[in-house]
Amino acid sequence: MNSTTSQANVPTLSAWAGFRRSAIYMTCLCIAIAVMLTVMDRGGFKGKLIYSFCIGIFCWLIIDGGRHAVAALMNRLRIAKGKAADQRTGFPGWGWLIGLVVLGMALGPVLGTTLADHLTGNGRFDLTTWGSRGGQVTMIVTILASLASLVILSSLERLSAARAQAEAAQRAAAENQLKLLESQLEPHMLFNTLANLRVLIALDPPKAQLMLDQLIGFLRGTLGASRVSAHALSVEFARLADYLALLKVRMGDRLQVSFDLPADLQDVPIAPLLLQPLVENCIKHGLEPNVGGGRIEVKARLEGQQLVLTVRDTGRGLSDAPSDGTRFGLQQVRDRLNALYSGAASFELVNAAVTATDSEGGTLATIRMPLKPSATKKS
Repeated sequence: MNSTTSQANVPTLSAWAGFRRSAIYMTCLCIAIAVMLTVMDRGGFKGKLIYSFCIGIFCWLIIDGGRHAVAALMNRLRIAKGKAADQRTGFPGWGWLIGLVVLGMALGPVLGTTLADHLTGNGRFDLTTWGSRGGQVTMIVTILASLASLVILSSLERLSAARAQAEAAQRAAAENQLKLLESQLEPHMLFNTLANLRVLIALDPPKAQLMLDQLIGFLRGTLGASRVSAHALSVEFARLADYLALLKVRMGDRLQVSFDLPADLQDVPIAPLLLQPLVENCIKHGLEPNVGGGRIEVKARLEGQQLVLTVRDTGRGLSDAPSDGTRFGLQQVRDRLNALYSGAASFELVNAAVTATDSEGGTLATIRMPLKPSATKKS
């Protein structure tokens, strides 16, 4: 579907929704008028309901149906001329609207009473007499109620359109913010890797050559993934494995890696590079300062309707972590989660608990997010 077709369909669908809503409102209004007149005259509900509906329907079709039809036609003409569609659903402009109101007030009662006369088959019924008190009250109340409903429904539709535009602007802003964060992340990771490679070139050229080959393979494998807004969790784990393999060239046996991804979670969609900053943080602040290195564990599990991702290292822990650095990666994770889930996801970084069976300590990063049912999509 091209953009022109999309622009044409959105106002049309909104117009039909508003037209149906006003039909329901008109039905309730006509019943209320018939009940009120029945109470006033103490009887004759069926006849009053027929006349109320007939007059109300014609007023509604002329005024409400006319404004939607004119607005839709004007939108089609705007799109045909290459202009953007007007998002004010059902509002053709004040000139057209006033003209339709006058036309509805003039023709609605005449056409309505004529149809009601035909349906009732009783030309002598009190409400069919234009000069009678009942007929005058019915027409005046119905016309005023139709005008009031038009004003109310028009105001509600314009407020709804304004709200929809504001929500669309918020979504666009969140998506743009997310794209900015993603564009900042990959250079951040690349610069860290190149800085490590520069050091290794001076210390161990053969190992630097191997690391450069790993880097080329890693960048080639991630090029396609960088063009999607989400990919499977198994792909995220595979990219982490490639990245850690790259670092293992430099760190050797000082770096041990463990992954735990259940089979039923492998296809769960996740934002690309979401776990990458957490792994980098483990390397830089947890394992590299340790002479003996340590282990990184990346796990995924399901808790109810939440996906829980953990990245744990057995390094120095938060208490011994240096205070220098921009902490860009961790803040980037928080910002992306907020942009993606609007507060429904959480991120926590704590010292890993020391237990009777695990005395290694280190840090534990935990991400909790709702499951996303949508499949991977192109940006």
